[in-house]
Amino acid sequence: MKLILSDKPLNVSVPQDGEIRYFDLSALKIANCMGCFGCWTKTPGKCVIRDDATKVYPCIASSEKVLYVSKVKYGGYDTVMKTMLERAIPVQQAFIRIHNGETHHVQRAVVPKQATIVAYGDISDEEKDIFRQLVARNASNMSFTDYEIIFTTEAMLDDMVKKTLQKWEK
Repeated sequence: MKLILSDKPLNVSVPQDGEIRYFDLSALKIANCMGCFGCWTKTPGKCVIRDDATKVYPCIASSEKVLYVSKVKYGGYDTVMKTMLERAIPVQQAFIRIHNGETHHVQRAVVPKQATIVAYGDISDEEKDIFRQLVARNASNMSFTDYEIIFTTEAMLDDMVKKTLQKWEK
């Protein structure tokens, strides 16, 4: 499966063959993670908060290719995307492992994935550097085998997404 997560509606055509799932996170009701760790202790692999995030994080876990579309604010993901990524913690287990000399959580049946992050907005060079570091650090925890970051403006956003989808067709 391939997955598109966006922090705003996109003006792109997504094939309806079931191969690609698209979520406009801004249209969903996703609460903040409470940090209760219920997804590890009370209901392993499932968040105790019953909202729209429960439809999304299983798709994150099972996708081979992901496209994250997010405005960059202060060198990080915008609120809607960050909230969803934090709510995806049920795809990890409470157990720790050593991976490339660092401690990381054991993944819960997470498919290794190729990721494309389309980062948009009026982004300074300093914010771009901070965002690159953030994505590099997240890559291990999110099971990215490789990733690409595309910086663009909001006006060019749909074109960049369309180009990524064309690459997926090849």
